Amino acid sequence: MTDTSTPSTEETAAATAESTGTEETKKSESVTSDSDLFRQSEIAADYIEGLLDILDYDGDIDELVSAGRPMVEVVGGRLQPLVGQRGATLEALQELTRLAIFRATGSPSRLLLDIGGYRATRRKELTAVARNAVEKVKEHGDAVRLEPMSAFERKCVHDVVNAIQGVESESEGVEPNRRIIVRPAD
Repeated sequence: MTDTSTPSTEETAAATAESTGTEETKKSESVTSDSDLFRQSEIAADYIEGLLDILDYDGDIDELVSAGRPMVEVVGGRLQPLVGQRGATLEALQELTRLAIFRATGSPSRLLLDIGGYRATRRKELTAVARNAVEKVKEHGDAVRLEPMSAFERKCVHDVVNAIQGVESESEGVEPNRRIIVRPAD
């Protein structure tokens, strides 16, 4: 009599192959994934274009996928009101656009929205802030607490600090007062 509670070698091999997938399957999934990401950026661009029309703003919209993430960039004059103070309006528009993508696809999105080059400029500023904090930590040996930042801003600072030997960073607090602490590495 055969023991049916223990899978045979063939069943185990089939289950393993099914769970790990073949190289062809993995390649087709990444192609699908890239096309899904590009579709998300297209949905976002359409949403932003409609918003610009309603608000009577002019801007060129570029949709792309970068580093495995859908992106939409809006370039043009007179866009500062869409960025807002310290990027607050931009962050809100990004969340609304992510909701539009979710509504259309049923999947959450990691869309990154940039208006008027704000994020690129802010990334440069944050790189300087992070390097300054690292210098203070290395010079004095004490932890440095930075001002509260958005998730985008914190990621920029973490990326800079984590690339430098001898220091580490971590976030603390609760939104909207979440901040980074830079300290000597253990």
